[in-house]
Amino acid sequence: MTLTSTGENLRDPNYTPPMAQAVPLGIQHILAMFASNVTPAIIVAGAAGFGFGSNSPDFPIMLYMIQMSMLFAGIATLFQTIGMGPVGARLPIVQGTSFAFLPVMIPAVAGQGAAGIAGLMTGVVIGGVFHFLLGSVIGRIRFALPPLVTGLIVLMIGLSLIKVGIQYAAGGVPLIGKPAFGSLALWTPALVVIVVTLCIKFFTKGFLAAAAILLGLIAGYIVALMMGQVNFGNIGKASWFALPTPFKFGWEMNGAIIIGMCFMAIISAIETVGDTTGITKGGAGREATDDEISGATYADGLGTAIAGVFGGLPNTSFSQNVGLISMTGVMSRHVVTIGALFLVLCGLIPRIGALVSTVPINVLGGGVIVMFGMVAAAGINMLSEVIWNRRNMVIFAVSLSVGLGLQQVPDALQHLGRTWQILLTSGLLPAAFLAIVLNLLLPEDLDS
Repeated sequence: MTLTSTGENLRDPNYTPPMAQAVPLGIQHILAMFASNVTPAIIVAGAAGFGFGSNSPDFPIMLYMIQMSMLFAGIATLFQTIGMGPVGARLPIVQGTSFAFLPVMIPAVAGQGAAGIAGLMTGVVIGGVFHFLLGSVIGRIRFALPPLVTGLIVLMIGLSLIKVGIQYAAGGVPLIGKPAFGSLALWTPALVVIVVTLCIKFFTKGFLAAAAILLGLIAGYIVALMMGQVNFGNIGKASWFALPTPFKFGWEMNGAIIIGMCFMAIISAIETVGDTTGITKGGAGREATDDEISGATYADGLGTAIAGVFGGLPNTSFSQNVGLISMTGVMSRHVVTIGALFLVLCGLIPRIGALVSTVPINVLGGGVIVMFGMVAAAGINMLSEVIWNRRNMVIFAVSLSVGLGLQQVPDALQHLGRTWQILLTSGLLPAAFLAIVLNLLLPEDLDS
């Protein structure tokens, strides 16, 4: 949906369009990010053994985590749009559960010796507090994160997640005695999601294009339903209303997860700086102010810390909504506030989470193949700004080789302690560390 008026008021964050326009514009923002917002919760819950099995006694935990992803995305968005003192950019920034943290979160809860969900949530809280503190220094560390470094990091995030998308599209993790894995019956709905998403994205405009992934998932869901792959058994078990539970999963300190979350908070903060700047440029035709950038970072961290207390995952600004603002031409933060209130309402109704949980893993896989591929493509787009001289090629080559190599051969570090294995075998942290250090140490005139 777009507005035909082009007055200066549309470029004013404090302007509120007529409610007949503001409400559908707010809902459009939520539809554009909804699938991406709940997907990390489903992936982490599944990796921890809490999902994709309606007969599992732990399945309600997945429902709860989906509920928290909606509730605290809405609350974090309200921090941004309404603001509290220095917290919040007071711009139309949509917050949601971050994909960037998955390479650290999945090994934290899955596999032998994993810290488990309690250790993860403790890391989310502490990482959120660290992220909040970054708001006061974010301007002073940007010099250490040029496009060469941030582009490599985002590319590594996408590459590390692509395997998950393929596994899900084929039916989950291949197991002994699970011959259906990779069958045509499982791949069919996933392929429908991909094809429909691409067709809508490239052959429509406005609202439809903005919600392409969501509509693709709906199409794949319908196909899976016709093929008998959808189970509605848990919807009736979910209540109509429920409040979040503080420290639902307990409190457990784990050094590897805490370090990983704090490092990823830096990456998330840089992403938020870019999104904030993109919103002010695309919606108002100006640069973001220092107060807006620091306020957006404060809101990022506060939203993440509070979400972790109640069993939610890290929040960050959502880039897809930046493009939506440029497309609609509406800069009003109050429009996004309306969408945030809708998310909060959904987060208080467990039956919505139960409905979301009926999406089969292979249908979700079709969606995340597109989502994770777009993350990698965003990294490549950042790298396009780099001047590819010998110095930068060496930094990129060494960092990518070490990071991707450790990710593909995790047993290369089997003699290290569990903490170091979690930190290094994701590939993301060593690649980012090497890129940052080499960029700071290698002389700019290396090619001379």
